[in-house]
Amino acid sequence: MSTASVTFRPGAVLADLLPASRVRDIALVVGGAALTGLAAQLAVPVPGSPVPVTGQTFAALLVAAAFGARRGFLSLALYALVGMAGVPWFAGGTSGAGGASFGYVLGMLLAATLVGALARFGADRSVLRTAGTMALGSAVIYAVGVPYLMAATGMSLSAAVAAGLTPFLIGDALKAALAMGALPAAWKLAGRRG
Repeated sequence: MSTASVTFRPGAVLADLLPASRVRDIALVVGGAALTGLAAQLAVPVPGSPVPVTGQTFAALLVAAAFGARRGFLSLALYALVGMAGVPWFAGGTSGAGGASFGYVLGMLLAATLVGALARFGADRSVLRTAGTMALGSAVIYAVGVPYLMAATGMSLSAAVAAGLTPFLIGDALKAALAMGALPAAWKLAGRRG
């Protein structure tokens, strides 16, 4: 599809640039869940933490920004439900609810909704806005994940922050930098600048 034939409308996200259909939306939701599941397999253990560094948070936030709130939420809901049903596509090939890191998966549902909604307002079209959007999305994931980690392991708040937040901040900054390059570049390639 050439950029000359694309009609940009206010409130569009990248996925809206594809021809609209129910099949498109289903394919995007399934593809977003699969991408998140694949990215979760890029897992690096963190010494002293039951939570590994993974690519799943990057995939979840990228899917949300590209797809919008509804499709982003549905992608992450499918990812969570299928993983809870036994498909081993959570971090490091695990599945099921109740693990120490499952709260981060739940946080991704809320973060997808927020990031997708912000993307509809153009929050993914410039480097600075994308950085802020990714930071907010990450904050939502931690706001759910860290308390869940506390509940699942019996850790104190300070121990949960030390094991489930602090070691991930550098990685999150790198993931945000990738998104800061990818999303505005995708809009530019599509012929639209924010």
